[in-house]
Amino acid sequence: MTEKVFVIGFQKTGTTSMGAALEILGYQLGGGFRVNHPRGVPIPLPITQDKLATAARGFALRADAFEDNPWPIVFREMDAAFPGSKFILTRRDPGSWIDSMKRHFGEHANPMRTFIYGNGSPVGNETQYVCRYQRHIDEVMAHFVDRPGDLLILNLESASWLDLCGFLNKPMPSEPFPHRNRAEEREGMVGQIVDAVGKLFSKDPTKSP
Repeated sequence: MTEKVFVIGFQKTGTTSMGAALEILGYQLGGGFRVNHPRGVPIPLPITQDKLATAARGFALRADAFEDNPWPIVFREMDAAFPGSKFILTRRDPGSWIDSMKRHFGEHANPMRTFIYGNGSPVGNETQYVCRYQRHIDEVMAHFVDRPGDLLILNLESASWLDLCGFLNKPMPSEPFPHRNRAEEREGMVGQIVDAVGKLFSKDPTKSP
């Protein structure tokens, strides 16, 4: 089997940045796939682990690097199906992670998040989401505890070419490491500032604060 690279961190942990970095390193990126979508993979509902794993094994034949869903959920099956592959666990502070999930998905639910977290919307289910997020990290670390050479753990804020290229035995590119989520966080902060300024100027100047 061909060696592949699977990014198995949950969404909003820097997976988009990792996908961009892997493309820069020359990997053919397959990304993730949507379930029951015109451009996705047809899976009869309800989603089950076996259905996801079967679809993922077939999808993984299309490229050699993958990020986004469903790869975090099927990392064990991919490890068995593609021996010698590398796995990258992206992670971030749980508080900033759930905040990012809420900003990005809001109250919108879909079958994949319902399957992963037990509820499709992060809003109103923050504790449930964070517990599942932490459990995933613990499960990945336990799975690779005797094989540290097959797993790289990268934090969203400190990810760099040095760690990634050393792990994959690739030469370091001259261009900067892509940090896509940092741009997203800056946009979120700008939005918060604009809202705050708007509220400030909307106050009646004749009234005390």
